Amino acid sequence: MNVQPTNMSSAPVPFGWLRAAGAGLGFRRIVDADLAFLARLYASTRTSELAAFPWSEAEKAGFLDMQFRAQHAHYQAQHPDADWLVVMQAGVDIGRLYIERRPGQHGIIDIAFLPEHRGRGVGTALMRDLLDEAAEAGKAVALHVEKFNPAMRLYRRLGFVTEEDKGVYDLMRWRAGA
Repeated sequence: MNVQPTNMSSAPVPFGWLRAAGAGLGFRRIVDADLAFLARLYASTRTSELAAFPWSEAEKAGFLDMQFRAQHAHYQAQHPDADWLVVMQAGVDIGRLYIERRPGQHGIIDIAFLPEHRGRGVGTALMRDLLDEAAEAGKAVALHVEKFNPAMRLYRRLGFVTEEDKGVYDLMRWRAGA
């Protein structure tokens, strides 16, 4: 599965995000070799949801792999111009950030961290930098978040508001000065 054109580099991506840099974060564009990490990261976001299912570990792993591949293909097809980034800390892959900078807004397609890196302030640092970038460009920031995702508290603290109930997800938007 190709995740990017072959002429793109996996070299670090500089954005000038000061808070993220202060938290030791770096970014690089995803490449095919990252698929195993990205699948493991995706699975880590679904662990508690699948705990109630009476499936074997092998069945859960198969389901999660299928779901990851479907999500990944969908994201790539629907957002071909997005930045597909692996988030690193101290040279270790710890998360992903998929962001699409559109003319009217920045769309956060996905942001996720491995469990051992959640709740440690790295997401807050990264989100504040993204909001600063959007504010400087005069843009809003939008994202879809599952209603019971613990990150919902962070998004509300940062000033995101729910604009539309999408069933399992809420469409949330942040506007500078709101």
